[in-house]
This record gives sequence, C-alpha cells and structure tokens, in this order.
Amino acid sequence: MEPMDIVGRAKEDASLPKATMTKIIKEMLPPDVRVARDCQDLLIECCVEFINLISSESNEVCNKEDKRTIAPEHVLKALEVLGFGEYIEEVYAAYEQHKFETMDSVRGGKWSNVVEMTEEEALAAQQRMFAEARARMNNGITVPKQSEPEQNTNS
Repeated sequence: MEPMDIVGRAKEDASLPKATMTKIIKEMLPPDVRVARDCQDLLIECCVEFINLISSESNEVCNKEDKRTIAPEHVLKALEVLGFGEYIEEVYAAYEQHKFETMDSVRGGKWSNVVEMTEEEALAAQQRMFAEARARMNNGITVPKQSEPEQNTNS
C-alpha cells in the first residue's frame, strides 16, 4: 500500500480539503449524529474516487467528440454512461445556479474585487498605477508630475 499523506490519496494524487469535506458531512447529518474519524476519511476517499471516475469518463466522452476541453455536457453524458442518470437533473440545476451566481464576477474578471475598495483606496491605487505606467513609459526614469497650471492672478 502506498504511503498516505492526504486523506485517501498518495502524495502525488489530488484530494479534497479534509476540513471542508468534514464540514459538509456534518451539515448533511442530524445534529445529534457523530461520525468517527475513520468513517469521515472513508467518505472522503469515496468522494475522491467518484470524482476521479466521473472525470475519467468525461474525458473519454470529450475525446470521442474530438474536443480538447471537457464541457459540462461531457460530465452530464458521463453520469448517464456510468449509470448515475438520476443525478443529471440535480447536477444540471447546480450548474445553472453556479453560472447565475458567477455571471457578474466572470464579466468583471480580475477587477471584480475592486468594488470592495473604498473610494480613497481606489484613488490611491489608480495614482500608484499611473505612476508605475509613467515610470515604465520613461524607461524607469521617474519624471516629476507636472503641477497644475497656475491661475493667472494679474486680472
């Protein structure tokens, strides 16, 4: 047997975060039910094996269609092929919910966290980015910002 470093998997294999899986297990059971640590580890191993099975079959479905990227449709087809057809409706609903919840963040891309900044923080970040861009444009030579045009007081 291989040395186990992560629950259910040898060091070089992927796994699931143990704390998250333990939390999910506890949430799915009534509050008065306790689960032995060995049982939790076994459940996590089963989840990892299920994901590996679905991933492998999804990859085969994808390859049969001469595609290079596994799409949600390939996963749904894999569930059907493997005899998990009763899960398809619920998996598809979860996928649609995920698409809906991430629609704004996908459009926002890497800038989606900007909304968490205060106006002052955003202004400071903008000024810093302008200064960095100026420095890059001047080949690393920092040129002092031009001062505001002086108002003519000789009226």
